[in-house]
Amino acid sequence: MGAEVLYNIDLDREVMAVIRNSKIDEKLHLSKDAITFRHFLTDTILMIAVIREGIPYSFFDKIQDFTPFSESDWAMFLDISTKSLQRYKQSHKTFKPIQSEKIIEMAEVTKVGLEVFSDIEKFKLWLNTPNYALGSITPIELIKDSYGKELVIAELTRIQYGIFV
Repeated sequence: MGAEVLYNIDLDREVMAVIRNSKIDEKLHLSKDAITFRHFLTDTILMIAVIREGIPYSFFDKIQDFTPFSESDWAMFLDISTKSLQRYKQSHKTFKPIQSEKIIEMAEVTKVGLEVFSDIEKFKLWLNTPNYALGSITPIELIKDSYGKELVIAELTRIQYGIFV
């Protein structure tokens, strides 16, 4: 089994734990069937519920392993210091909703990037290369903001379907 498959199994388990521990399944009347991470990223209502509750560090840790982003990238995305990120890890804190939303956004970008490139290293290279279609800005610079994230996902979708600007 490849690393991506293992991460997805871990992510599947963790998303179910988050849902069970928060009682979101009762609030949203979710079926008792297992919810996969892939399903989670397509269910906007479920994502909103989890974001509002706050993502626990354990879920973030699995998402962090799934993505191509370094600890300093994450600190930048979450607008906190790497030292604060370490404190979250040590105390198993839950992230605030604004940070939780950013974590989910980066997971979404990664999911689409892996669908397009099928390889985390190729995706990481693309993220760090200035892109003419994105105003010669690196995609990793754009995904700091939600509007930039939308541009990056749109560009990944165009690549996936062979539409080059």
